[in-house]
Amino acid sequence: MVPHLVTALTGPINELEQRVLDSMPAIERWFRLEWMEHTPPFYSSVDVRNAGFKLAPVNTNLFPGGWNNLTPEMLPLAVQAAMASIEKICPEARNLLLIPENHSQNTFYLSNVAQLRRIFHMAGLNVRIGSIDPAIKKITRVELPDGESVTLEPVIRDKRRLGVKDFDPCTILLNSDLRAGVPGILEDINEQYLLPPLHAGWATRRKSKHFKCYEEVSKRLGKLLGVDPWLINPMFEKCGDVNLAESAGMESLSTNVDTLLGKIRRKYKEYGIKEKPFVVVKADNGTHGMGIVTIRDAKDLEALRQRAQSPVSSSQDSQQTHGILIQEGVLTKERMHDAVAEPVVYMMDRYVVGGFYRIHADRGMDENLNAPGSSFVPLAFEQSTHLPQPGVRPGASAPNRFYMYGVIGRLAMLAASYELEATDPDAEVYD
Repeated sequence: MVPHLVTALTGPINELEQRVLDSMPAIERWFRLEWMEHTPPFYSSVDVRNAGFKLAPVNTNLFPGGWNNLTPEMLPLAVQAAMASIEKICPEARNLLLIPENHSQNTFYLSNVAQLRRIFHMAGLNVRIGSIDPAIKKITRVELPDGESVTLEPVIRDKRRLGVKDFDPCTILLNSDLRAGVPGILEDINEQYLLPPLHAGWATRRKSKHFKCYEEVSKRLGKLLGVDPWLINPMFEKCGDVNLAESAGMESLSTNVDTLLGKIRRKYKEYGIKEKPFVVVKADNGTHGMGIVTIRDAKDLEALRQRAQSPVSSSQDSQQTHGILIQEGVLTKERMHDAVAEPVVYMMDRYVVGGFYRIHADRGMDENLNAPGSSFVPLAFEQSTHLPQPGVRPGASAPNRFYMYGVIGRLAMLAASYELEATDPDAEVYD
């Protein structure tokens, strides 16, 4: 189902949906040609916001959790995508070691690990779960709420290979975003496939780099569709050398916020949009939606500074902030069960395999929904992601809307591909 939209389903989103449906063959050919030149991330998820006048990604995760939110009907798509991806990387693959995050007692997260184990087992691999958490010193079995269990085994490092006892994998799948840095045990692994690569982690990755790449691909897709790329692209500014805890760089941050708000106002005026513009301020190397603040006026930054100076402001795993991303705020006008909602699109290799709505009853349409109290409702992607219904009026067909979400998700995934190529430390450089 398509959730209720507060805005009438007329205007730019409907026009965009119609243009996307009319251009489907051209869009699919364009993606096909891109994937001939670029390697998609192994897996990814994209948070999408639908403002009624604009549809844009606001976050791209290259180590997605939440696979347990996909319905059983979506599993065949994920298994097929896993097969295709593994076949490209290591056709003779037999053993896969899955390395999760270190918070071993979080059963909701571990349900996601169990789902990944199931997907790759069904794709034809022997899967074991290896923990690099120093607290896991022996084989540890964790019971999950649904009656399932996962077995965590301490990872063993032998020269240049990783494994667990009596298990030598050719492929290692990371489900940890490395926000606290790259553990030494994962470095200099040259004899095994490590997926995703270490430079996809937040220790080196920057949101500003990703959205710069997204800006590039959105312009090209906008040209193909004959639409203003702003309709699918959140504008942004990067502000470095900001230390909120010490009030350093606040003047520069305020100037950049004012500049971006001015750009948004001009776009709103161009399209006759009556909403009040806003921006979101977040760490350029942040993760899990932590520390995201909505700003409607540069004066609001004082509250942000005070929050940063509070004892509870430190983010997970003592992650250091390297610069600030100021991003155009995209409203979400979608509602499910009277709660604000946003679609999250899940992909493996170059394929959309499913997704869900993240909903939050206590958050506003201009706020970050990836916060405590959020819940998840599966998207009906199993009704066919790639079988829209041309001829059905925009906004009336679930497959049509989900196809459009999938296009935006894949566009962000393509941007991530560009991003990883540009930041690959092992890439050959030509003069």
